[in-house]
Amino acid sequence: QVQLVESGGGLVQPGGSLRLSCAASGRTFNNYPMGWFRQAPGKEREFVAAIRWNGESTYYADSLKGRFTISRDNAKNTVYLQMNSLKPEDTAVYYCAASRSYATLAQLYDYWGQGTQVTVSS
Repeated sequence: QVQLVESGGGLVQPGGSLRLSCAASGRTFNNYPMGWFRQAPGKEREFVAAIRWNGESTYYADSLKGRFTISRDNAKNTVYLQMNSLKPEDTAVYYCAASRSYATLAQLYDYWGQGTQVTVSS
């Protein structure tokens, strides 16, 4: 199993950048594909990005248009989400998650962090 803790969220101006981190613990971390999701108040949770365990393959939500980058450092048991050119509509709680397979649907992920708030505002 895997335990996940997100960090790095905060308040940023439109056009700014943040890097979110997800610290993982568990003996099988390197075997799990990882994903980032986000959820705004009153909205359903939506897919942001996913990465295979070896980092060789990534996938992003079309709506992000290349602004976000997911990466992982298995030696540090950490997954990252680099967020650039942030917009007010990016405001949400961001969650990292671990899956037994490479997936874009939240229902296919087995383990979730507590989330970290990202607020994009002037």
